[in-house]
Amino acid sequence: MATGTVDPSAPKDVQGTSAPTGDIDTGSGNLHEKERQMVAAIRPPHQRHLSPFVITERPEEKQLGVSTRTLTVDDFALLKTLGTGTFARVWLVRLKDEIRQRDKVYALKILRKADVIKLKQVEHVRNERKTLSAVAGHPFITTLIASFSDDQSLYMLLPTRARRFNENTAKFYAAEITLTIEFLHDVEGIVYRDLKPENILLDAEGHIRLVDFGFAKKVDNRETYTLCGTPEYLAPEVIHNSGHGLAVDWWALGILIYEFLVGQPPFWDQNPMRIYEQIVEGRIRFPQNMSPAAQNIISLLCKTNPTERLGYISGGSARVKSHPFFEDIQWDDLFYRRIKGPIIPRVDHPADTGNFEEYPDPDVRSQNVYTDDLKKKYEALFSDF
Repeated sequence: MATGTVDPSAPKDVQGTSAPTGDIDTGSGNLHEKERQMVAAIRPPHQRHLSPFVITERPEEKQLGVSTRTLTVDDFALLKTLGTGTFARVWLVRLKDEIRQRDKVYALKILRKADVIKLKQVEHVRNERKTLSAVAGHPFITTLIASFSDDQSLYMLLPTRARRFNENTAKFYAAEITLTIEFLHDVEGIVYRDLKPENILLDAEGHIRLVDFGFAKKVDNRETYTLCGTPEYLAPEVIHNSGHGLAVDWWALGILIYEFLVGQPPFWDQNPMRIYEQIVEGRIRFPQNMSPAAQNIISLLCKTNPTERLGYISGGSARVKSHPFFEDIQWDDLFYRRIKGPIIPRVDHPADTGNFEEYPDPDVRSQNVYTDDLKKKYEALFSDF
């Protein structure tokens, strides 16, 4: 659709368009006090007739009346790109004055005015913004919290769809990953070194398939020194380049459980160096609604000293599996796939790619050519393929 759709695979709540307005435009939904101070507290007439389960007002919010706040992109900390398109990019953002509230995030869609004009999308952008304002409050349509602009771009602030698992779902997939790490370490002596959501696929029955073993290495109980992995998931010893081994996978499991439950990793910044500083410091802020068992296992897996880290200390993976967080997991049934996965992807046929992101076809003209000279030098290295 040519009206600013960001990414066919992105959540619907981050697909939309912005509008050339200077002040905020009210949406609807369960806005807390700071949010209500940020937007004009006006609802369309039809919204007053919606179910109270859709629109919930707090008593203190009713006294706020109409208040406005002119927004700029500088009011937000840009956390991570959620999707991109021809002339738009959607960021996961947090208001800078709410920076310590890790569960308070939004989707900010940014459209460059020059691109909107060049692609003749001005009218579509304006119409879609107008439509979103008109239908605010409907339970199945995304909420336009605010729209604003500056000299170069148009902005639309939207709520983020739940991008996290409930604890039972997180526990199920963390348990399957625990069994995978246990096998790699104890049976094969392999450190995986690239555990992250992007490398975990689900099969048609809702069970995981770990992919991308490009950083995997057989180390047994030895240490290696290669700096590799994804910044948010690097263990402190990798950053220090002090030698690392199997313990880095248990650190990454702790980070992964946190991201499963919160929707983002505990250490993140636009500047990778700042991420590394946070990791070395090792202080994790937990949302108040995270269970004590989840907080505890994450804390034990994310010990900055690898010799104190759950999974690597005496008892190994058995200590991880016996942690209270996993108390209701039937490990044999899980291993033999007797338990149904909590998320079953829709797969209509073997070649169905509907659950994968769409990417543009590569430009063959810009690809490097494997010349005869390169073949003479490197072909022997590929003899295993």
